[in-house]
Amino acid sequence: MIKVFINGQSGTTGLRIKERLLSRDDISLIEIPTEKRRDEDEIRRCINESDITFLCLPDDAARNAVKLIDSDNTKTKIIDASTAHRTEPGWVYGFAELSDEIRHGIKTNRFIANPGCYASGFISIVYPLIRHGAIDSGARLSCFAVSGYSGGGKSAIAQYEDAERDTELDSPRLYALSQQHKHLKEMAAVTGLKNAPAFLPMICDYKCGMLVSVPIFRDMLTGGLTINDVRELLFEHYKGQKLVKVRPEGYTSGMIASNAFDGRDDMEIEVNGNEDRIVITARFDNLGKGASGAAIQNMNIACGLDEAASLVLGE
Repeated sequence: MIKVFINGQSGTTGLRIKERLLSRDDISLIEIPTEKRRDEDEIRRCINESDITFLCLPDDAARNAVKLIDSDNTKTKIIDASTAHRTEPGWVYGFAELSDEIRHGIKTNRFIANPGCYASGFISIVYPLIRHGAIDSGARLSCFAVSGYSGGGKSAIAQYEDAERDTELDSPRLYALSQQHKHLKEMAAVTGLKNAPAFLPMICDYKCGMLVSVPIFRDMLTGGLTINDVRELLFEHYKGQKLVKVRPEGYTSGMIASNAFDGRDDMEIEVNGNEDRIVITARFDNLGKGASGAAIQNMNIACGLDEAASLVLGE
């Protein structure tokens, strides 16, 4: 029986992790009384009693939680869903499909940083292109993304679901206008880009689901690669993966809906466009492969289990 503690289980990420794990007969959840959820001694006890602790917390609280691991505790593995440790030394970035090295790191490292939602889409596209030499690490890329409002957490959910909300919320809203979004650091660091992309995220009036698109001009590709070459490169990179699928040419006719993966924990990638302008898009649930689903996948891998156990996947 694997003992699991969710530190921050009342938030959107923690709630879905708990929901997925309640169906498991190999998991024992360590519960913390509501009145003690900020009690440092109680949190310390729960962390050190666990085999796996999920940190679903603000960055500073996540950093403080890691400090509560006892010096003689060599068993507890931490999966941090915050931004705090995603580019920190000693932490493995928890996106197993990127490489065998990363997958091995998730299996063997005690400290796993769960990817950000937007970052998951961008990195799933750009990491293979740089790794296999299709684009140069010095490329100046842009990224357009849309997300359901659940990505903003409990406050955004309450705001959007308020019957007397501002009419401005009826329309998509562009944000991170200063180009200082918290995911940019990992988007560059994990892919190996020398320059952070120009990032245009939008929050929209639906609850769950995300599209992340990266446009690429043909002259940005090395060695005369074509749109079909790019699609084949991505297909080969993710071949055999359970949670990331690259779709064939013509898979979507006309439009890609950003809410189609609501409730799912997998991701699909499409390559569209023409021989001059290529658009690569990742579609997934911002609370699934973009948060809770990825966290549970990382737990499964870290514990030597089927990585898809208790996850909701499409065809």
